[in-house]
Amino acid sequence: MAVVERPPVIGPGHDFETVSKAISEIVLTRKTPLGWVFGFLMAFTFMMIFLMTATYLFLKGVGIWGINIPVAWGFAIVNFVWWIGIGHAGTLISAILLLLHQKWRMSISRFAEAMTLFAVACAGMFPLLHMGRPWLFYWMFPYPNTMTVWPQFRSPLVWDVFAVSTYATVSLVFWYVGLIPDVATLRDRAKSPFARKAFGILSLGWRGSARHWFRYETASLLLAGLATPLVVSVHTVVSFDFAVAIVPGWHTTIFPPYFVAGAIYSGFAMVLTLAIPLRAAYRLEDFVTMWHLDVMAKVMLTTGLILAYGYGCEVFYAWYSADTFERYMMWNRMFGPYAVAYWALIATNIVIPQLLWFKKVRTNVPLLFFVSLVVNTGMWLERYVIVITSLHRDFLVSSWGRYAPTVWDWATFTGTIGLFLTLFFLFIRFLPMISIVEMRTLLPQAGVKGKEAH
Repeated sequence: MAVVERPPVIGPGHDFETVSKAISEIVLTRKTPLGWVFGFLMAFTFMMIFLMTATYLFLKGVGIWGINIPVAWGFAIVNFVWWIGIGHAGTLISAILLLLHQKWRMSISRFAEAMTLFAVACAGMFPLLHMGRPWLFYWMFPYPNTMTVWPQFRSPLVWDVFAVSTYATVSLVFWYVGLIPDVATLRDRAKSPFARKAFGILSLGWRGSARHWFRYETASLLLAGLATPLVVSVHTVVSFDFAVAIVPGWHTTIFPPYFVAGAIYSGFAMVLTLAIPLRAAYRLEDFVTMWHLDVMAKVMLTTGLILAYGYGCEVFYAWYSADTFERYMMWNRMFGPYAVAYWALIATNIVIPQLLWFKKVRTNVPLLFFVSLVVNTGMWLERYVIVITSLHRDFLVSSWGRYAPTVWDWATFTGTIGLFLTLFFLFIRFLPMISIVEMRTLLPQAGVKGKEAH
């Protein structure tokens, strides 16, 4: 019987020194590429648009947005759910796949974790801006106060605050703990006195002793175990924002698993969207190989099929419930004023991703990049359809209305994309985007002999 060998997790011809050099020199010795400068300036420009928009919002209020009665939730909630979903892949790759001993995660875990932090930062902007009085956001925390003004724990907004803040805190600590040995490597290799001092502070006195490694591995496993339920719980709580309401199209028990699958789907799509340009721009094909891209495409295909099942359940529940309002809501989604958005999301989330069944598509880098962009677009459309089509026609015909985003809605959304990319560009310039330590652990398994060196 023929034995099929698994493709290598890391490209051939590497030892401890070449791995350390290839990753660390991106930060320490390479000149800043012109492509990085151009991309950073573009992202920074859009971030400035976001700051300008937020400033105008504080001066004028949320009336500059397209929200109205009955569509009191608009782009703010749509984009909040979209960004939270994108942040799920980082924690899934870092925590769950670490506990399952999946070696392929090592090549993409570092920038996926960073992506999580930046996406959560963008997501957190929208509930604050949507509050109307964002400077009083701390009222949602149970802080000690003499006025005894406590948060309303039956409010989904408070649930979001606790879920997202916990998720962000654990993700940040997990990311930083994994970064410590790599920062120590940069400290020992840096030639600039300022860089040595900066990386020395960030490395927290790491010397690579047995005690340090023991504490590092213990902390990583504990944080992975803590972060694993967060992958499921955070987007489940976000889905409760909708499911606890009696609005047709929202009040359904399938929303928690449906939202979690969609979050992982969009998260892996964003990881592919970032990984493909990075591996090409920095020549990281030996670390993020075609096998990695193929595995991520398979995960995306699997979660996409789960999402397609959720879409089918929505249609079935509306029909089987014999509820007039549920049936009309589904008919309105398919053939009403927003039918174009609904069928576009079906095409982008279900039809086009079926190309991933074919290995030629999964190993075609430009085509895979296109599919990942399509999925990101489709997942945004899904949130748009869920929010808008369930709200714009209420139980009473007299309450019906239409929603149209204003230029300020679009400016806020594109501005957060600029914020996300600005943070990501800074990350890949000043910190190792791939884990040096984890790449080294793969070398002995490949039979590489050599002395580990910083």
